[in-house]
Amino acid sequence: MTQTPLNPGDSPLVREALSSVVSRETSATQATAQSGESGENGAWPRPSKTRLIAVANQKGGVGKTTTSVNIAAALSMNGQRVLVVDLDPQGNASTALATEHRGDVPDVYQVLVDDLPMAEIVKQVPDMPNLYCAPATIELAGAEIELVSMVAREARLRRALAAFDAIDLDYIVIDCPPSLGLLTVNALVAADEVMIPIQCEYYALEGLGQLLRNVDLIKAHLNPTLRLSTIVLTMYDGRTRLASQVADEVRAHFGDTVLNTVIPRSVRLSEAPSYGQSVMTYDPGSSGAMAYMDAAREIAYRASLV
Repeated sequence: MTQTPLNPGDSPLVREALSSVVSRETSATQATAQSGESGENGAWPRPSKTRLIAVANQKGGVGKTTTSVNIAAALSMNGQRVLVVDLDPQGNASTALATEHRGDVPDVYQVLVDDLPMAEIVKQVPDMPNLYCAPATIELAGAEIELVSMVAREARLRRALAAFDAIDLDYIVIDCPPSLGLLTVNALVAADEVMIPIQCEYYALEGLGQLLRNVDLIKAHLNPTLRLSTIVLTMYDGRTRLASQVADEVRAHFGDTVLNTVIPRSVRLSEAPSYGQSVMTYDPGSSGAMAYMDAAREIAYRASLV
């Protein structure tokens, strides 16, 4: 069974979590096979340049923020330097990463609307040395309206991230709001990749066509490097025939874009944010933590294909 390597520079919390995670051998084998790497030394490859990934789906409740936070945490625990940009006014990603986002805390809103440098809002996540968060406060809800009259309104986030060079990042994960408004457009213009979480439930593909059309429009007119790189199947309940049917249908539509790993329904996944943690440190031995660790490994090994 593949063991996740420990880094002497990790915090005690990360080291304890990593020592508890025993990833499933089949997913590790599939991920390394996709990349063409043997994986014998256990190290996750770092991308040749920063990967900017927008996690988007206009449907609410599909596991978008959960996926953003836990993929980012898993990558950071394995030597990648990761920034999570919370672009959802609800601020759930900020909550899960124990990053203050209430009151007059500088946040993404001020970056987009007031041209505050990104470096002034980014905070290191407690006990996670390689993980950073750019928080969102409720003020961000007003940004959709205020951005309308601004010059180059679709590229405000891209410009802010381009000017942000305080740390050498391997990944920037942008957690989008559950809408197709200007905040999501800013994320798609800033990103190189789109990751779509799709829940294994009846209405899984409803509305997905509109998101994909928007991706194509942005690629044609604003961001030619944008591509759909990853689909993550979430909320999988192996006890139901429906879940496997939905998974099969998604794989039939999108092929290798879909990760081999599926994310199960898990109480621990929903509990973790209330403790200001990702599930990776809250309960590293849980099915949700192991699944996200495997999913993150797949994503890391796909870096060699980018």
